[in-house]
Amino acid sequence: DGARRRGAPAGGSLSISHGLDQLPAHAMELCAKKHPPEEERRVKANAREYNEKFQYASNCIKTSKYNIITFLPINLFEQFQEVANTYFLFLLILQLIPQISSLSWFTTIVPLVLVLTITAVKDATDDYFRHKSDNQVNSRQSQVLINGILQQEQWMHVRVGDIIKLENNQFVAADLLLLSSSEPHGLCYIETAELDGETNMKVRQAIPVTSELSDTSKLAHFDGEVICEPPNNKLDKFSGTLYWKESKHPLSNQNMLLRGCVLRNTEWCFGLVIFAGPDTKLMQNSGRTKFKRTSIDRLMNTLVLWIFGFLVCMGVILAIGNSIWEYEVGACFQIYLPWDEAVDSAFFSGFLSFWSYIIILNTVVPISLYVSVEVIRLGHSYFINWDKKMYCAKRCTPAEARTTTLNEELGQVEYIFSDKTGTLTQNIMVFSKCSVNKRSYGDVLDVLGYKAELGEKTEPVDFSFNPLADPNFTFWDTGLLEAVKLGDPHVHEFFRLLSLCHTVMSEEKNPGELYYKAQSPDEGALVTAARNFGFVFRSRTPKTITVQELGQPVTYQLLAILDFNNVRKRMSVIVRNHEGQIRLYCKGADTILLERLHPGNQELYNVTTDHLNEYAGEGLRTLVLAYRDLEESYYTSWAERLQRARTISEGREDRVARLYEEVENDMVLLGATAIEDKLQQGVPETIALLTLANIKIWVLTGDKQETAVNIGYSCKMLTDEMTEVFIITGHTVLEVRQELRKAREKMMDSSRSVGNGFTYPEKVAASNLTSVLEAVAGEYALVINGHSLAHALEADMELEFLETACACKAVICCRVTPLQKAQVVELVKKYKKAVTLAIGDGANDVSMIKSEWRGWRSAKGGPHFWVRGSKNRPRPPIKMWLCWEINREMSEINSI
Repeated sequence: DGARRRGAPAGGSLSISHGLDQLPAHAMELCAKKHPPEEERRVKANAREYNEKFQYASNCIKTSKYNIITFLPINLFEQFQEVANTYFLFLLILQLIPQISSLSWFTTIVPLVLVLTITAVKDATDDYFRHKSDNQVNSRQSQVLINGILQQEQWMHVRVGDIIKLENNQFVAADLLLLSSSEPHGLCYIETAELDGETNMKVRQAIPVTSELSDTSKLAHFDGEVICEPPNNKLDKFSGTLYWKESKHPLSNQNMLLRGCVLRNTEWCFGLVIFAGPDTKLMQNSGRTKFKRTSIDRLMNTLVLWIFGFLVCMGVILAIGNSIWEYEVGACFQIYLPWDEAVDSAFFSGFLSFWSYIIILNTVVPISLYVSVEVIRLGHSYFINWDKKMYCAKRCTPAEARTTTLNEELGQVEYIFSDKTGTLTQNIMVFSKCSVNKRSYGDVLDVLGYKAELGEKTEPVDFSFNPLADPNFTFWDTGLLEAVKLGDPHVHEFFRLLSLCHTVMSEEKNPGELYYKAQSPDEGALVTAARNFGFVFRSRTPKTITVQELGQPVTYQLLAILDFNNVRKRMSVIVRNHEGQIRLYCKGADTILLERLHPGNQELYNVTTDHLNEYAGEGLRTLVLAYRDLEESYYTSWAERLQRARTISEGREDRVARLYEEVENDMVLLGATAIEDKLQQGVPETIALLTLANIKIWVLTGDKQETAVNIGYSCKMLTDEMTEVFIITGHTVLEVRQELRKAREKMMDSSRSVGNGFTYPEKVAASNLTSVLEAVAGEYALVINGHSLAHALEADMELEFLETACACKAVICCRVTPLQKAQVVELVKKYKKAVTLAIGDGANDVSMIKSEWRGWRSAKGGPHFWVRGSKNRPRPPIKMWLCWEINREMSEINSI
């Protein structure tokens, strides 16, 4: 074991001394300790001495920049990054030399000290609040199991390997392995808004062997050892193994409670500390506070350098004049005006005069400019706080600017990168339409069976036959309910899939009153739809799912859950019914599922695809549903291979993914669903104002092209007045390159037709292609699919894509992965050198926001304003609560 000693990762550099005398000395030492990087982590429960030899980081965190000892040197170093401050320090040194000083050194040191003091006070105040926040967090109380007794300990005294008890509505103190809970089968519910901005409940579950450890006496004798991955910033991944009682048990992210989460709807739970303090995933995603410089600061430094250059030129000219005068005229007056003892020539006299003139003319350099800018920034922050247009009346929440450093950057944004779902839209999902067995349901029909408009006299479907129906659910097509009542096997299987293939949790507070806790609004909407049509999801355990099908309770044995993620874009469950038949149910994105279907029944495939395109054209979110029957022998073999893959340390995720791919093939198409997600209030007006400010908007979404385009028209990103909307759908590098070139040629042809007198080659020769394209006449938009974007982002084509996209007023990227979102942002930052802004609301937007200079993380309570560091690492999140609706005059927008 001694040879396996590991320490905290490089991220542990966060853990330096707290200072300001607000923490005891031993706590400061804990926070200050640095450790070498790890290769793997070994944690033994209830064994502090064993774990301490690995020198793991403590649970003390630090987000502040200074302490009492380091404040003066570090702050002065940062302030002397300003060219003007450095210049006046240099000037002060010159004034201390008697031979060249013509002014008292007091004239320089007083304004310099004043400027440094004002800025230092501001920085100290900002850091004081960081210290205050750190101390508040580190001093929180937690119940730690020590020597078989639960004791109250401050968070900063919690150690790796400790067992902690959490109670309902408490924050999780460190990254914990869930051991047991008050809920059956070791389940617990958490809210992860502080981690990924998502306010939906998530479910975590203890592994079966520890779920029975429900009292302190049993937990005190628990001596299991966990071997897992080293600390990292991947919020959705965890790989480890628990060794206990001569057996090993695989661990995944579903067994972990991360720091920053809040325990909800669970009376209590116990967890084993795996990562603490700076090693937690929350802190791994929060980079060390860095000194950052805005574009205004860089501009002022540049201007000061030019002014200083002008001052040097003036000094040189005057010094030359002095040398000439001393040589030709001054020599005649040596009797009356003798040179100083050190001066022995006219040239040396001119040299000394040069420095004297630099001192005399020092007021040319405007040191007060920096003070003025700081005062203006402070005023701007108060204007933001007082802005009635950014007050959210619904939640009584005003805007709050918690930094005075970067306010002016908001008015210099040139590109906005936005997610669609939950950002442009409300993320409140409503089951709207569906396609089952070549028939589309959901439209309002007249007496002749033709589509009709929804009017005031239209009656919704009557679900009174179902005592468990959700009274808030509304559907307008009675044909679907009739199919259910007539016993249509395809419709029954359709809703059976919706009632089984999900991770929703059910709670029945009163008899007949069901409450669903869904991880995503999509899942909640689909399960609620199945509930109203007679397939009511009642309850679940780790091994079973109980559904009430048309009044009859049916319990299915849950054999496996194949989780959804942003790469797979699908979710599956494998269940065994009461007849012993094993069936896989799967739902997911059409681009993923349609290519995994059995080649039979081409007609059903074609009709369902047409329905999907129709739904997407209406701006609805679509999913495809399919199933596959499995032989007992095949499933047994597959399950054994899956279990072996989950216990392997290296390459576990790849092996599991390959097994998922294997079983999710040759499926039978059941149908498709369409969910409506309405626009946020004020989105079209906001986008119109941003467009008038010449801000270009790029939407990066995982939705279908038709859905994204429809939303684009709804929010006025795309308009009928646009000259043309280019759609890039090529599947090969050559096709994508040709489509991009055709788009550029059309834009250039349109510019020539205006009569500007240039031909295309002349324009390219006269100016850079990008600048020429950005000056084309007319308004254009670009829509590109994910598979085409993958080729467009390749090194030999990224410039062509950027040139074309930047010439357009709006850009929509569809079916993109989180990685592609980040790549698009990086591309614009790399070549355009512009101030950019990212807006997102979910975990799949984190990579995009982390690539930005500025980022907004939207949640139900309002957007979070994240200030980005220059090294693609975030500062600690500073929340700036804003209303989405920004109805203001353009002069006000530009002033912000």
